[in-house]
Amino acid sequence: MAIPPTRVAQREAGQEWLLSHSDHPADLLAAWDVDTLGPLATDRHWRVGEAPLALSMDAMTRIGSRRCGPVLADVPNLVTWWLLPPDLGDELADLRQITIHPIGWELRAPAAVHPIRGRVWLGTLDGSGQLTDPVLLGAALGPGGGPRIPAEALG
Repeated sequence: MAIPPTRVAQREAGQEWLLSHSDHPADLLAAWDVDTLGPLATDRHWRVGEAPLALSMDAMTRIGSRRCGPVLADVPNLVTWWLLPPDLGDELADLRQITIHPIGWELRAPAAVHPIRGRVWLGTLDGSGQLTDPVLLGAALGPGGGPRIPAEALG
């Protein structure tokens, strides 16, 4: 089954977005050119949260595809990494289901257009720059596992 042309164009735009947010785009491209995972540092562009694959798949369903940002899955090792806003506060601090890596931590990632060594991009990697809202992610990963209605909305 062929991938629809619009999906390919979105993935290519996602790849350009990753390159434009890399401190070393030439190193990233060089790695991808030989089907190797390339370095993406957590810095001023995003933070990275690590969670189990099954839990992340459930969370992505709860959040919805239009509200999820890029998620990198390592299928053989059953782990995912969520790209989160760089100004991430303590929104996810009380959740043991996700580990927030420190600024400067390096994520080894495949090209956006195809998987490498069992790692594949899930979620929205279309060049839009959309990152997952940590409040939504926390609600999806936390007790009850669904987005919560703010108390003030209940009257």
